[in-house]
Parts: sequence; C-alpha cells; structure tokens
Amino acid sequence: MIKAGVILDGIVEELRKANIVIDDEVKKFVDSYNGPFSHAIKENYRVAEREGLPLCQDTGLVEFFVFLGHEVVLEEPISETLRKAVRKVYLDNPFRYSVVSDPLFERKNTGDNTPPVVHVFQIEGKKLEIRFLVKGGGSENLTGLYMMRPSSDVEEVKKVIINHIKENAANACPPLHIGIGIGGSPEKALLNSKLALTKSFFERNEDPRYAKLEEEVLSEVNSLKIGFQGLGEGITAYAVHIEYSPTHIAILPVAISIDCYLCRRGKFAVEAR
Repeated sequence: MIKAGVILDGIVEELRKANIVIDDEVKKFVDSYNGPFSHAIKENYRVAEREGLPLCQDTGLVEFFVFLGHEVVLEEPISETLRKAVRKVYLDNPFRYSVVSDPLFERKNTGDNTPPVVHVFQIEGKKLEIRFLVKGGGSENLTGLYMMRPSSDVEEVKKVIINHIKENAANACPPLHIGIGIGGSPEKALLNSKLALTKSFFERNEDPRYAKLEEEVLSEVNSLKIGFQGLGEGITAYAVHIEYSPTHIAILPVAISIDCYLCRRGKFAVEAR
C-alpha cells in the first residue's frame, strides 16, 4: 500500500516549487539570451525564488496525469489526495485562487484553487507516477481542436498548426511549449496535447516520422520571429511535442495545447512495497 501522506507530501513540495522556482530547462534557454526582454524574465524568476513569491500572478488550474500500476493499493482515492495537496499548497502560500465551482452561472470562487483536474491511466506494475501542469488562463484560452479531413496529409496538418500558433502565440506569453495531439477521438486528441506538455524539451517522439514533424513545426514556429513576450526578440517556442492515438477511418482530430514561457510542471513517483 502507498500511504496518502507520502503522496501528499511529495506533491505539495513539487507543486510549491513549480509555482516559485523556474523550470531548469526554461532557465537554460532564457539564460542564453541577453536582450532587454529576456533580462526582464530573468529578474522575475530571481525575485520569485528569493522572496518565495509566485512566478506569475495567475497560479493556474492544476492538472494531474496519474499513471497507476495495477498492483498498487492506495489508502484513499487518488483524486482526494491530490485535492488535499492542492488545497494545502494554495492556502499555505501567496498563490491566487483561480477555480470557480460553477462555470456558467454564479462562477463562485472555491477559495482554495480546488478541485484540480485529474486523469488516471492504468499501467502494469507497482509504480505510481504523477505528472502535473500548472496552467494559467491565458495559455489555456488558446487551446485549439481541428477536425480535419481524414485524407489530409502531413503538410496540411502542419499548416493548420503553424497558422494556429501564428494567430495566437503573442497572447500566450512566449516562448512557448507546444503540445499536439493527433488521432483518437476529439477529447483524446485534446488530452494527448496536454500530456505532451509534461515531456522534457529535449525528448523526441519514438516514431521517427512524428519526431521529424516535431522538429519541422518547431523550426517553422521559430521562423515566425514572434519572440519573447511577442516582442520579436529570441525564440518563439522552446519545443514541440506530439502524442498520437489510433483513430476512426472517417476522422482526423488535431488538438493544440500551449504552455506559456514558465512551463510550470512537475513529477512525483513512488513504488509500492
């Protein structure tokens, strides 16, 4: 059995860190530039870590991706443990509460940034791995889903993606991490596009055809020269990642998720005894 307290403590630490300390891969990219706009980003993350303040005022909606081994026994439902972790982090730190209980009518704030969004994937073995994203509203608003003709070729898919980024990138606080979901059902494509954002910038798709498409899209996005914060300096995107799934013969869903320059993400893993 994996005790709820073990999971809670691990997630609390990682989630707090993601909101306050700049991601190592992001830091590596930003530190390689010396212009005025990259300087502002550097100053922001230095102050945030020194003062224990959030990197951005929008401390986001927390989305978890839980990979649960089939031999793992939990003390309580994982969604409940993760809700407790989010509540503790957001109440104990100067983080904004950004979740409303009803999306359409009252839009009343829940007061603790819960509930998070939780996706559970069953895997083999005794391992529990939890990945998460902290997603602000600006980048979330630029999510896209395109139901393309099943006969569409790679160039047509690439054109849709590039046009989406060209029209929206400047409003998402670039440089961006771009996640793309291809295939499956429409909702599966969207989920895959989010899952893609949990990957390392330097990881490539195992299928060489999709790896090549990732590299081509990244090159074309950066040739747009939208740059840091949409002001033309530096890269427009850090990385592009694609996740794909089998799909119906009559459809071709293509989903695009965008993460802002902070790329607030984290991971916690534990093995059951």
